[in-house]
Amino acid sequence: MRQSSLCIFYNITMNYRFFPLQSKEEKKADEALLSLPTKIPEPTLKPKTKKAPELPIFERRNWLIHLHYVRKEFNTCKSLIKEQLEETQGMCEYAVYVQGLIKRMEGRIQESLELFQTCSLLNSQSTDNLKQVARSLFLLGRHKAAIDVYNEAAKLSQRDWEVSHNMGICYMYLKMYDKAKESLKHAIQCNRHDLSFIMLGKIFLMEGDLEMAIDVYKRAVEFNPENPELLSTLGLLYLQIGQTQKAFEHLGNALTYDPSNVKAILAAGCMMQQHGDFEVALTKYRIAAAAVPESPPLWNNIGMCFFGKKKYVAAISCLKRANYLAPFDWKILYNLGLVHLTMQQYASAFHFLSAAINLKPKMGQLFMLLAVALTHLEDPDNARQAYEQAVSLEQSDPSVHLNFAIYLYNIGDRKAASHHFSQFEQKLQAQRKDNVNVEIDTE
Repeated sequence: MRQSSLCIFYNITMNYRFFPLQSKEEKKADEALLSLPTKIPEPTLKPKTKKAPELPIFERRNWLIHLHYVRKEFNTCKSLIKEQLEETQGMCEYAVYVQGLIKRMEGRIQESLELFQTCSLLNSQSTDNLKQVARSLFLLGRHKAAIDVYNEAAKLSQRDWEVSHNMGICYMYLKMYDKAKESLKHAIQCNRHDLSFIMLGKIFLMEGDLEMAIDVYKRAVEFNPENPELLSTLGLLYLQIGQTQKAFEHLGNALTYDPSNVKAILAAGCMMQQHGDFEVALTKYRIAAAAVPESPPLWNNIGMCFFGKKKYVAAISCLKRANYLAPFDWKILYNLGLVHLTMQQYASAFHFLSAAINLKPKMGQLFMLLAVALTHLEDPDNARQAYEQAVSLEQSDPSVHLNFAIYLYNIGDRKAASHHFSQFEQKLQAQRKDNVNVEIDTE
């Protein structure tokens, strides 16, 4: 107990504090302060802050207009635009801009043009407004006016891909191909976009320059090697110049990235069809038919596959469907005439071949087939005229001279028949020297 009490005492003494004694003067001052009457200050009430009035901000509903526009809720969007324009007295640029976009989507191009022109008046330094004005002019077919507006936009934004690309397309429709190529090349320098490569290659194809078109598409494929559209187009160009190995390679790559690419399927099926593999070609065409059931080239190729398999009724059925979908395609009419000639339906063959000649009057092979049909229809005078026209138009196909020689021999004109037969042999030997495969139907 004694030890514990010492500990407690130690703790108390350690916590003890000493305060200094006050002097008499300090005590008097404290007493004086205590004797003064103390007043508790009343709490001061803060004045209530008034709510700021809503200012007429032009962009107050822009976010809501944009939200409904991207959701394609156009009726709600138009009502909001109407309220915003009434509130701002038509000075809200974004509301007018979206209204112009909606009008264009509805097909009211002239009204959209007027609205975009209003936007450009509200904000003359906006390239977007000028581009939309030019776009509406382009859709109205006013290509020169669109180019003028695009030039104004190019002054505000010199390296704008969209301005240069669309200007090139306008020049293309005006058939000013040099300026079109210049604009598209500038667009590619600004932004290597696939669409600019495609349009530039298309212009070279319009000019008949296959080598430059292939070069453009090769550069496009190097930039974007996984684009099936570019790969299939390049494959078709290689097929057109006879480089089947490269064509098959690019078409195969296109089908690897997009197994349902219709252009690549048609091209691959056409190559197999040319090599006589009709079953594999029909398998390819079946895939394409699921994607584009109303494609005239597809049904034309299917019909000629059946023709190669000697299923003539099925061939005519497919070719007539193709003719229904594309009544002005001379190749389909040519094939229909050929199939009807094979089936010895000479009147029908004459009908389709005459229609094809009206569409393609400079093709000698059409006149040759027409002459064959007229021969079997027992019209020798017109048949001879058709053969003479075919010989004058067709300089490369030796079968024209062969058929004309056979016709002349059958009517007894052996001297003229001998002349045309010698012409046939000369052209055949010349093509064989040039390593050109010529197939002569022995029948």
